[in-house]
Amino acid sequence: MDSVVGMLALYFIIWWITLFAILPLGVRSQWEDEVVPGTEPGAPQRPKMWRKALITTVVAAVIFAFIQMLIHTVTL
Repeated sequence: MDSVVGMLALYFIIWWITLFAILPLGVRSQWEDEVVPGTEPGAPQRPKMWRKALITTVVAAVIFAFIQMLIHTVTL
């Protein structure tokens, strides 16, 4: 995949799939800790989204690099 737009699209798709895989890791519901009045008991207590976004970016970059290596190895 030599076009920049194609590579960005591939990275975008990998990033979102990786995010959905990482989102449930380390999440504790309010029901497990303490229920905050007026909130859903199944809602996450502290989702730490910035940390998960950073982890997602790093993992997606590794997966993207591996897929790019495969694409260039097979097409050469």
